[in-house]
Amino acid sequence: MSGTRIFVSRDASAQAVGANEVANALSREAAKRGITIELVRNGSRGLLWLEPLVEVATDAGRVAYGPVTPDQVPGLFDAGLMRGEPHALYLGFTEAIPYFKSQERLTFARVGLTDPRSLQDYLDHEGYRGLNAALALEPAAIVAKVTASGLRGRGGAAFPAGIKWKTVLATPAEQKYVVCNADEGDSGTYSDRMIMEGDPFVLIEGMTIAGLAAGATRGFIYLRWEYPQAKIALDAAIAAATEAGYLGENILGSGKAFSLEVRLGAGAYICGEETSLLESLEGKRGQIRYKPPLPAVAGLFAKPTVVNNVITLASVPIILDRGAEYYRNYGLGRSRGTLPIQLTGNIKRGGLIEKAFGITLRELLYDYGGGSLSGRPIRAVQVGGPLGAYLPESQFDTPIDYEEFAKIGAMLGHGGIVVFDDTVDMAAQARYAMEFCAIESCGKCTPCRIGSTRGVEVIDRLIAGRDPDRQEALLRDLCNTMTYGSLCALGGLTPYPVISALNHFHQDFAKPAAVKAVG
Repeated sequence: MSGTRIFVSRDASAQAVGANEVANALSREAAKRGITIELVRNGSRGLLWLEPLVEVATDAGRVAYGPVTPDQVPGLFDAGLMRGEPHALYLGFTEAIPYFKSQERLTFARVGLTDPRSLQDYLDHEGYRGLNAALALEPAAIVAKVTASGLRGRGGAAFPAGIKWKTVLATPAEQKYVVCNADEGDSGTYSDRMIMEGDPFVLIEGMTIAGLAAGATRGFIYLRWEYPQAKIALDAAIAAATEAGYLGENILGSGKAFSLEVRLGAGAYICGEETSLLESLEGKRGQIRYKPPLPAVAGLFAKPTVVNNVITLASVPIILDRGAEYYRNYGLGRSRGTLPIQLTGNIKRGGLIEKAFGITLRELLYDYGGGSLSGRPIRAVQVGGPLGAYLPESQFDTPIDYEEFAKIGAMLGHGGIVVFDDTVDMAAQARYAMEFCAIESCGKCTPCRIGSTRGVEVIDRLIAGRDPDRQEALLRDLCNTMTYGSLCALGGLTPYPVISALNHFHQDFAKPAAVKAVG
């Protein structure tokens, strides 16, 4: 199709605020005026407060307008949309918008730039160069590159990806698997979804490389059922890659095989834990497995299995393409490369920011986020999902780094940041964390199953002022038991938000009209 290219995101976040209606309005208005356009439904640039974002391709680059509503479309055409002329919604060149310009886009390099359903567009923007490089290497050499890059799991545990792959490679078996954990369920997280909807081929390429490295010939993407748009995008991309020879029994004529399919979860948060995920993939109830054996030794169907999350696997192609040193040059300490950070909650400019490790929370909250949406002081942020610690303003200068967060009793998790202003009740937030664990526990271990239920009761008594010193001591002791006695991270990490709320926002638990408990 000829004509000026106009881009409107198909990302679920953009669709939620009317992107489909805007796209339809653009098509109708162009037809009405006799103007030929090529409407491209791309991924989101991550500037979520500006969605629906409309971009038009000009000779000088792509010009952005937003947020656009359908009724504003005729006015855009009147103002010279096709030439990228100024308008009240004019944002200038997309890549010059400060929020976007100062990022380091490695994993998200193509998201928002290309048509995610077009394999040719992916190839035209450096796609599959990593796979081509991997096909020329022995499996051990691929593993060595990933290890040297310093890539660690982006799902939360931050375990070195290369070590996991090396274990699978070294474990003899007739069949091995690669499993992508796409059960993205943490509060304030959406980077996995944005990759799957906005650049599904990069995930497919990363999984194929992982298969070559570990000697696995089959892969599964375990996708949460709440992501229907991601499933459509992945299925289309898998079909296109298979037809073009990038998946199948003879990848690009190399004689090496790798096939891939999407499996849907059923909404259980616990299945974000890798062994519960494997149980679910096998058609069983999602429950934690005892370790050892590790999934790398006996995973899916008791076979050696690489289990990584979406962002980890989507980071692999650039490492094989540009080299381990190139990737390692980003970041600091043991935290190498970049992390897609998701700003949500009470924030003026929410969205996705891909930055090298080392940027501080304060920079993210104010330089990127612009402060709270309410205009009130930011009192606390929760980093790492519903099991992440609540950080007070005194810790906002902590750099985004796995070890630095561990020093303050926190974790980066999946890179989700939820912002709260000074009206938040942190005692209520602590109670929510315990209640969440009680609801989502798989029930296999006592510290998680019973501890979280008793934890809610203790917090209720503490908030009610019933012998608060005794209740606080009991709560801290209970959290200690859950931390060290739970089988998995759900029970083991639930104390993070509870204890951090107690330590940093103790006044929220102290009620003036406290009533002493009897007995």
